[in-house]
Amino acid sequence: MSDHGAQAQRTGLAWRRTALAATACTLLLLHMAARQGWGTAVIPVAFAGTTVITLVAIGSVRERVLRKAEIPKPLNPAWAVIASALVVATAAALIAVR
Repeated sequence: MSDHGAQAQRTGLAWRRTALAATACTLLLLHMAARQGWGTAVIPVAFAGTTVITLVAIGSVRERVLRKAEIPKPLNPAWAVIASALVVATAAALIAVR
């Protein structure tokens, strides 16, 4: 395997690990919402779930780009802004609900 292929594989695995960790956090938030009787406690769960979906999508696209390109294109900064905004929104919703 070339170094380029190894880089794509490492990047893909890193995105998957991050998405898996975000999924675990989402499940914990879901458990908390169920224990609190749902209501507004569902808001952080929705943001966290959206974050997981975004991480999976960005990770898949990024790995595919790295595997295809001879010289990898940099990740569009808009994706980083979107993912960061979702994380901040999830944290804000969690703080507001508590």
